[in-house]
Amino acid sequence: MNARAYFPDVNRIGVLTSTVLLVLALTRVARISDLSLEIQLPGFLLSLPFNLVAAMSLLTAGLAATGMDWLLRGHPLLGDRPTLQWWILPTLTTFVVGIFLALLPGGAAWRLGFVVSGVFLSLVFLAEYIVVDTGAPYYDLSLAGLTAISYTLFFILAAALRYGDLRLYLMLPALFVSAGFAGLRIFRLQFNRWEYAWSFGAAFVCAQLAAGLHYLPLSAVQFGLMLVGPLYGLTNFAVNMNEDASIRRAMLEPLIVVAICWGLALIVR
Repeated sequence: MNARAYFPDVNRIGVLTSTVLLVLALTRVARISDLSLEIQLPGFLLSLPFNLVAAMSLLTAGLAATGMDWLLRGHPLLGDRPTLQWWILPTLTTFVVGIFLALLPGGAAWRLGFVVSGVFLSLVFLAEYIVVDTGAPYYDLSLAGLTAISYTLFFILAAALRYGDLRLYLMLPALFVSAGFAGLRIFRLQFNRWEYAWSFGAAFVCAQLAAGLHYLPLSAVQFGLMLVGPLYGLTNFAVNMNEDASIRRAMLEPLIVVAICWGLALIVR
């Protein structure tokens, strides 16, 4: 009974992970013609492409959210609490993984990415289940892991969008929403409350940076590094300020991380 309070049912987490992976695999083999919604604006043609990858990424993200809710219903300490906060990261993870797999070339690279994605998804589901109970023996490890995963997902999404060469008006909303939800989950884990202003303020800054960096000759990795640094810096600054640190101390670590990320961006390709 004690073990069940800390870890999810193996069958449930296996069914959830395999179902999400099955949908992602079907996306790879299915072939449907792309659709495009075109709107003629004064002096500008707005084209909104909608393809199978986009549709299935949204579908699997919704499936992950529903599945996470189903998984949490088996937690003996959940009680009557709403499960919304535990949906955010599994949903974002599934969406990013779907885009990542769609951009991978076929063959061994895709199969390896598929296996890694399955392990990654399982760890997210497991960690989210564990942090329901703040007294769980692996609570601190899970909290740190979920925080790191939030930043990693944003980096992967930014790099994938850059690699896919999306138009700016399609890239910015995706980056803004992902950065905002990543921030929401991080602050919820740290403060146990929703921090909308900090989360979407940081997302707005990242979106503005992305707009400026979009026209520079940067590789996908460079683009991701130059965005994830500021996201980490702003969220970490908010955490430090919440702990009543001085402005100088609150800014020290964020500035160091931003400098490291931007420094790496200058030397990698």
